[in-house]
Order: sequence, then structure tokens, then C-alpha cells
Amino acid sequence: MRQTITKISAISLLAASVIATPMQAFAEKVIRFGHDNKADVMENPAHAFAGVFKNIVESASNGEIKVEVYPSNQLGSAKEHVQQVKDGIIQATLTSTGALSSYYPRIGVLDVAFAFGHNAATYDVFDGKFGKTLAQDIDASVDGVKVLGFPDTGGFFSVTNSVRPIETLDDFKGIRIRTMTLPSHQKIIQSLGGEAYPLAWGEVYSSLQTGVIDGQMNPIPTVSFAKFNEVQQYLTLTNHLFAPYTFMMNEDFFAGLTEQEQKIIRYATHSGIVASRGVARAIEASEDRGLAGLKSKMKVNSISPDEREKFRKAAEPAIVKHVEATLGQEGVELLTLFRNEVASANDSLYLN
Repeated sequence: MRQTITKISAISLLAASVIATPMQAFAEKVIRFGHDNKADVMENPAHAFAGVFKNIVESASNGEIKVEVYPSNQLGSAKEHVQQVKDGIIQATLTSTGALSSYYPRIGVLDVAFAFGHNAATYDVFDGKFGKTLAQDIDASVDGVKVLGFPDTGGFFSVTNSVRPIETLDDFKGIRIRTMTLPSHQKIIQSLGGEAYPLAWGEVYSSLQTGVIDGQMNPIPTVSFAKFNEVQQYLTLTNHLFAPYTFMMNEDFFAGLTEQEQKIIRYATHSGIVASRGVARAIEASEDRGLAGLKSKMKVNSISPDEREKFRKAAEPAIVKHVEATLGQEGVELLTLFRNEVASANDSLYLN
């Protein structure tokens, strides 16, 4: 209860300061930045991004722009952060695809399962033509926001569960897997034979612990810092999804910056994205917090190339059909661009 009251008080104070003196707040050039992860740049990709972004913006602007970071849901949930950016209560946030979907349903085109061949392909896609098109489409569709980039959330999704190892499609049958409240995520689990169970993030650990759900899907760094190994026995490296954060700022605030200040914000964003990717890969490789550490606590397996292709053939048509049925012609066009850019990125080689 005390934590809830503190959160409400913090939001109220921020809102009051913006409502009472909006011009003064903007004149001070303070970026209030909320996110939902822990305040440790080496603990998770979200704060790695936030910490690097803050450091570069404040130093490059000679202190003329101040960045105040509010981690660990101090100001509300990820979905509430988006609304606060729209309203100008805070100036920046990182939002998950799940939190963004209620404002921008076309984010569901990212959920073509088993699309990416490797991590480097995700960098090419979200730093390239598709990422630019996606950012512009979000800007045009969601009032009051300016999208500046797509930081790493921790890499590819894996699946954990407490029932059995998942090695074939048959192994998925009947297992209750928690998903974000995204219809596309639910479609993926259902197409693989599992039972999709949408659930808020804050309820996942306790629901796994009590058996309300059998498993969940998230990147390795998330499995590690959420300590799911304490309540899950099996980890399958499915690598079936990549869902980046969306870094957005209040549109009016960004427009009110000078050209040089906007340039600082943009290259600080780029550097923060690189940091988020580096921390994600480092955590994956860490002997205590990454895959090696999890192997000492859970039974870990990969799926074979042949089985992965069976998984892809089962899941991909369901998502394509979902996009065609629910996201209109604009969604279909965005999906087509996404698939084309992913195919190109999968085939590209570094410095080739």
C-alpha cells in the first residue's frame, strides 16, 4: 500500500509541476524519463540505455539539458508511461510492444514467429528502412509522441515451463504459457499447441510459483533477473520472437529543442541502443546471470533446425492471417516490408 501511495504521489507532483508551469518546465529542458526496470546499467538493457542516454545528453549539452530517470515503475506501468509522455507529464519512456499495442495495434506485425536468423539481423532491420518506416507510422498514429529508436529488450524470446522439456510441437500441447496482452502473442502459442494465458508482468512470478500458469516466454536476461529459475524447471531456446523497446519522447518537447539539442538527443539515443544490445549480449554470456548460469539451475535445450522449421510453419501463417484480418491494408503493407527486410538481413554477412 505504501509503495502505491508513493507512486501516486510522485505522479501527482510531476503532473502538478507540468500543469502549473508548463512553459517553465520546458524552458528548464528537463527530460523526465520513466521505465519499468531496475536502476542498474549492468542489470538490464533498459537501464543500460537510460544510463548511457542520460550521461551523453547531460555532458554533450554542458548540463543545459537534465535527464531525470525514474526506473522500476516509480511513475506507473509501461502503458501509463506512454500516456504520461503523450500528456507531457514526463518527456520520455521505453515501452514494450505489449504496452504500446493499445495505442498502436500495428506493432503486432513484429510478431511473425521464427522470422529472424540471428541477432545481427535484428540490428539491420530496426536501424534501417523498416525501423524508420515504423517510427514514422507510430508518430503519425499516436498523438503527442516522437519515436527516436528501438533499443534491445534482451534478445530473442525463449520458453520456460515446469511440465516437460519442449523439443517438438507435441511437447507444447496443453502447457499454459503466459503471454503479454497481445493477440498476436496468444496466436503464436495457440498455433504451437499450447494454451495462451495473458497476464500482467507483475503477476507472472507468483502465478508460476502457484501453478496458475505452467510457463512463460521472455529473453534470457529477463528469465535471469526475474529469477524464473526458482519456479521453472525447463528452458527451451526457441528464439521465436524479437520484440524491441520503443524509445519515445513528448512531441512538443522534442520540437521545442534547438537543432543542435535535437542532434544530441539523436546520437545519445543511438549510443544508448548500442549499449542496450551490448548489455543484453553480455548478460546472455555471463556465467552467473546468463545462459551458463541458468544451465546449472534448469534443464536447457535448443530445438533442432528441422523442428524449428516445423514450429515456423505452424506459427507464421497464424500471424499473417491475424494481421490481414485485424490491421487493415496499412498493417499488411507494413508486414510485407518487415518480412522483406528481415529476409534481406538474414542473408547479409558482416563486412561482406
